[in-house]
Amino acid sequence: MSKSIIVTGAGSGIGRSTAEHFLEAGWKVGLVGRRKAQLEETASSNPNALVMPCDITNEDEVEHSFNMARDTWGRVDALFNNAGVALLGKTIDELNVDEWRNLMDINVTGSFICARKAFAIMRAQDPQGGRIINNGSISAHVPRWGSAPYTTSKHAITGLTRSISLDGRPFSIACGQIDIGNALTAMAASMTTGMPQADGRIEIEPVMDVSHVAKSVMHMAELPLDANVQFMTVMATNMPYIGRG
Repeated sequence: MSKSIIVTGAGSGIGRSTAEHFLEAGWKVGLVGRRKAQLEETASSNPNALVMPCDITNEDEVEHSFNMARDTWGRVDALFNNAGVALLGKTIDELNVDEWRNLMDINVTGSFICARKAFAIMRAQDPQGGRIINNGSISAHVPRWGSAPYTTSKHAITGLTRSISLDGRPFSIACGQIDIGNALTAMAASMTTGMPQADGRIEIEPVMDVSHVAKSVMHMAELPLDANVQFMTVMATNMPYIGRG
């Protein structure tokens, strides 16, 4: 019997690549995102794909979508809590408070809402349990210049991961985090033309194919529930992380 996973932010970038990888491996995949047309492109008419347009910051929409996945498949085995936005290139005094609030609402509150619902489904289903994989970032460890909202949100994801991991123990719910660095997606395209460095220089940064992220998420998801990758860092080998700053 094939396993099932919900992937948020599945309409593009890391989410799309990961969803496609799981579909190719025979998993049942729930595709969550705001744009139905992009989700349908990811699904590519695969019968194991379930298109679920949804705003992750809206708990009623998340409730409806995740219940649809559960009711369609009978259970939810995994969640890749991936959806998020970036806001880079501004020092804290240049930030609009509404920009901060919007990013936090998506990256932190949205991730919380999705994890909360997945946890509830996994706790109630029989056999009990499942796995939640949160998308952190290199910025969960070390910030970029001008990234206060994004970096703060990714540090918050680490706290969420640790808390879910602890709370999930009695219910066979494992939770881990994948911290990704310089995967080449549309969001990361600027890295190939030049990114601000801590010393003020603008430098082109090494990138890696996004498929490596998908394969890493698959490795985490396929483990039995008595084993867990708590934190994984997958990054372009020569990107400025070790020694950033």
